[in-house]
Amino acid sequence: MEKTSVSTALPPAPGKAGGDVAYATLVTNAEYGMGALALARSLKHTGTQAPLVVLATAEAEGLEALEAEGAMVVPVSQPQLSDGFREKHSREALHRAAPFNKGNKPAFHDPIDNFCKLELWKLDQFRKVVFLDADSLVVKPIDMLFGFPEFSGAPNLYEELADFHRLNSGIFVAEPNRATYDRMIEELDQPGIFWRRTDQTFLQSFFPDWHKLPYIFNTMQYVYFNLPQLWVWESIRVVHYQYEKPWAAVNPKRHLLQPLIDLWWHMHEGGAAPEHLPVLPPQDRQDRTA
Repeated sequence: MEKTSVSTALPPAPGKAGGDVAYATLVTNAEYGMGALALARSLKHTGTQAPLVVLATAEAEGLEALEAEGAMVVPVSQPQLSDGFREKHSREALHRAAPFNKGNKPAFHDPIDNFCKLELWKLDQFRKVVFLDADSLVVKPIDMLFGFPEFSGAPNLYEELADFHRLNSGIFVAEPNRATYDRMIEELDQPGIFWRRTDQTFLQSFFPDWHKLPYIFNTMQYVYFNLPQLWVWESIRVVHYQYEKPWAAVNPKRHLLQPLIDLWWHMHEGGAAPEHLPVLPPQDRQDRTA
């Protein structure tokens, strides 16, 4: 895909959400450009007036389509990091030290790109920013998150209730500040440091007293089949496609997740979230072909 030039101007956005707040996401390749487009279109259906800021690395693609949706693209790059840090946090080293054994992580993603999320603390023209991973959809309004303090985040809940205490950085509320950014970079790369889940582990360490958002603001797709009692569609506001991506041609959990895959494609094409998306009965999930 052909890359497009990016704009850095960030005019304030008028409207009910206020001109000093914004949503943000991170795009590092063509795959996440595709995901961010679905996210941008899903946000529009909520009626928000807050802009979407796309933090885009040099490898990002799909930016022209995002700008056509009204997104503002801001170029970012990985922080300046030591060779030792990069070696320890490479994809291969991370998977050796802390393998992902719950699901399949796509091969296209460089884990060090995750730390580009910290760039949003430079967006100090905004009083508050709500970050959303590019592999998520907003299915109900979430402007109320701009009323939450820094640092508010949602739990890493997708397998068991004990996970409520762990942060998942798929969504969080931040207050941009250059001094905060400088302190983050200073603490990020220390001798011998290892952030097991990259930005997630770092942010939970940097903000140890983080405010815990309800899981409905970051309902991960595995909740659909692992914790079906928590899949209450009337309450869910954000669906997060952790592990396998809904746009992937090969998805080993398709038989468990087909309704959520269909939901993503529907909203990627500009459709609104449905009124009902119940959990499939176990027999129906087993009957679906992978």
